[in-house]
Amino acid sequence: MIKLSRFIEDDLISFDLKEQTKEGIIKELVDLAANSEMVKNKEELLKAVLEREKLVTTGVGYNVAFPHAKTKSVRGVVIAFGRKNEGVDFEAMDRKPVHLFFLIAAPEDAIGAHLNVMAKLSFLMKNEKNRNKLLKAKYKEDLIEVLDSDE
Repeated sequence: MIKLSRFIEDDLISFDLKEQTKEGIIKELVDLAANSEMVKNKEELLKAVLEREKLVTTGVGYNVAFPHAKTKSVRGVVIAFGRKNEGVDFEAMDRKPVHLFFLIAAPEDAIGAHLNVMAKLSFLMKNEKNRNKLLKAKYKEDLIEVLDSDE
């Protein structure tokens, strides 16, 4: 199974997102992602993620969202993680506020890589135990433990 920790770095993680709106949260996550050397153009990435979000919400339910984009502004798959304790209206499918955000950025030519990442994240976030761990997490290691788990 794919180890998601290889796509995330320390400075791509925030346990305390500040923004209050869907667009604000996406911008904040893109700012985090831009700390990665893989991101070549932050503005282009933001535009791509917002365009993708217009098609259909990435708020998948369970208080989780996976805003994402394939774009030439990144050189490899990047995951940025953010948590908002109060939750944000992200137009989620179950209409519940979203607390856990995983921004996934992938190069345009990444055929299956980002789909594998999204599939693994979806699988992990369906498990209530994993979601609860992330809602309480204080350290990067807590996040990594969940990302690399097989349940």
